[in-house]
Amino acid sequence: MKWESKLIKHKGAFRIGIIFEKNTELIARIKTVDGSRWSQSIGVWHIPDTEENRIRFKIPLHHQTVPSEEGIASIEKFKQWLLSKRYSSSTIKTYSEALKSFLIYYREKPITEITNEDVIVYNNDYILKNNLSASYQNQIVNAIKLFFQTIRNTKMVVNKIHRPKRAKLLPNVLSKEEVKAILNAHSNIKHKMMLSLIYSCGLRCGELRVLKPVHIDSKRNIVLLKNSKGQKDRIVPLSPFILEMLRDYFKIYKPKTYLFEGQNPGELYSEKSLQSVLKQALQKAKITKPATLHWLRHSYATHLLESGTDLRYIQELLGHSSSKTTEIYTHVSTKSIQQIKSPFDDL
Repeated sequence: MKWESKLIKHKGAFRIGIIFEKNTELIARIKTVDGSRWSQSIGVWHIPDTEENRIRFKIPLHHQTVPSEEGIASIEKFKQWLLSKRYSSSTIKTYSEALKSFLIYYREKPITEITNEDVIVYNNDYILKNNLSASYQNQIVNAIKLFFQTIRNTKMVVNKIHRPKRAKLLPNVLSKEEVKAILNAHSNIKHKMMLSLIYSCGLRCGELRVLKPVHIDSKRNIVLLKNSKGQKDRIVPLSPFILEMLRDYFKIYKPKTYLFEGQNPGELYSEKSLQSVLKQALQKAKITKPATLHWLRHSYATHLLESGTDLRYIQELLGHSSSKTTEIYTHVSTKSIQQIKSPFDDL
């Protein structure tokens, strides 16, 4: 039985991946290991990363999954620094986990001795060899740059830290007909209201979840978004039709703390439940595209652009710091493209 084992990162956690050609005997053996799983997305069996499993499946014990004591202390100090700079809890978690991965790789090396060359080696020997994404690599680089800004005696030149070339991916956009079908799919007014508000105001999932009744200004027909991404407040226009829907919703649900609450009063509506609401709507509308809640925000921006709204206003409405982020919607807007006549028509 030929097989290979290696450390992998799956859904943010280290696991031991077992790679082999299909073999019923080996599959049966792996299934006896507590916590064994088959991953359809990466096409391997994987098991918990424990010392016992490393010995059993011949993973070198020097492949550590925790940083050195210096690394652990440094990550804690880095968390405190991010907290003092008022970074969000999700950003602190993302950056500290990314930094942890880097410091595990260099656990035998004093932090003050780590150089820019080490970042390149890490990218080639860990990121690329494990087929980790460019976006994950970019998170690591962001974390490393911020971290080494907090280190006094360092050999690292922060502004020369190696960064991956960004993939130029276009945002996914739904047609107006598809959006209408999704928004009309639910008979439950709460579910319909949440999806309608995300699209009609171009909200991020997290922005919708923390909305409070007091943030809806019915006199001025606006929604106030507090502490959005990047700690920025912004206002977005509120459709009169949405306002009427909200009034009907209020009469039935009478929300107390948050506009959309979980099963218990005052409880945040869970992100997982919100994703499930969209998934059900897609099924009911018979839309097979792998749409996410963020697709509704992308569609809002693109539809605004196609209706003639100035790009600078769209940037403000979406809360983008840079106009370059907003400009990507010009590449998916079909208004100008549809007016171009194909030379095939003149043949």
